[in-house]
Parts: sequence; structure tokens; C-alpha cells
Amino acid sequence: MAKKKAETPHERVIENRKAKFDYEILSTLEVGVVLRGTEVKSVRDAKISLAEGFVRVEGKPPTMNLYGVNIDPYGPGGPRQHNPTRARALLAHKKEITKLAREVVQKGFTIVPLKLYFKNGYAKILIGVARGKSHADKRHSIAKRDMQRDINRAMSRRQER
Repeated sequence: MAKKKAETPHERVIENRKAKFDYEILSTLEVGVVLRGTEVKSVRDAKISLAEGFVRVEGKPPTMNLYGVNIDPYGPGGPRQHNPTRARALLAHKKEITKLAREVVQKGFTIVPLKLYFKNGYAKILIGVARGKSHADKRHSIAKRDMQRDINRAMSRRQER
């Protein structure tokens, strides 16, 4: 069997783990993101925070913009740096955008960024239509995670014997 090659720093996947805890993800879509030069360098160095990010569908014809995502300035970039929290355009087909817009119209639904990665040299974001979890749902997720951890721990002890 062929060995999996080591992940280079430029192939990193930046995940939004907080979104999976705070929201119930109903559907996902891979979209492109419009980045400027120094933003690309910062993203490749994984100097980005997706945790506060959200997506809005606006205008006629509909367009998607990514808000609240912080991309740190690139150190060697010099004086011409990007604004760390600017709104960034997302690229998708018109039909996909209108479908997402229809799903988000309902109360309690939003679009959140889940992952950011590079695919064939282009920055891609996996976005998801999500419903906010209640406090009880979050407690249930924590209890389920703890039970799974205990099961894995017990199984590893059993295999050691």
C-alpha cells in the first residue's frame, strides 16, 4: 500500500470547529473566495480565524459575501497591506446562491464557513447552512463526546493486555 505523503504547510485545511459545536449543519457547498495578494500569503501561513465568520446573500443578481473572518496582515508584505476584516466575495453559480438564499430565509438559519483550503492553487471555502443549537443540544453534544472518549479509552486499555 502506498504511503500517504506528508502534509506541507501550503496544503493545510483550516477548520471552524466552533461552528460544528454551535450549529447543526444541514447542507454544505464548496465555493471560491476572492483574496488579494497578501491575504493569500497569510492564509497559506494559516494566519486566519473562521470562528466569527458568517455569509450573507445580497443584491440583485444575488451575490455572497463573507464577513467577520480575520486574516492577519502578512509580515513581509510591506506598507500595502489588506484590511484584516474586510468583506470578501464568494464565488458560486447563481442557482446555488439562490438555493442557499431560500434556505436561509427561515428564522434561526444562517450560512457559516466550515473549512478553508487550497484546491488546484485556488482558495476554497466549504460553507454550510446551519441552525443554531440550543443550550440543551450543546450539553448533549458534550456528553456524547465524553462517552465516545471513555469508550475509546477502555478499548485501548483492553488491546494493551
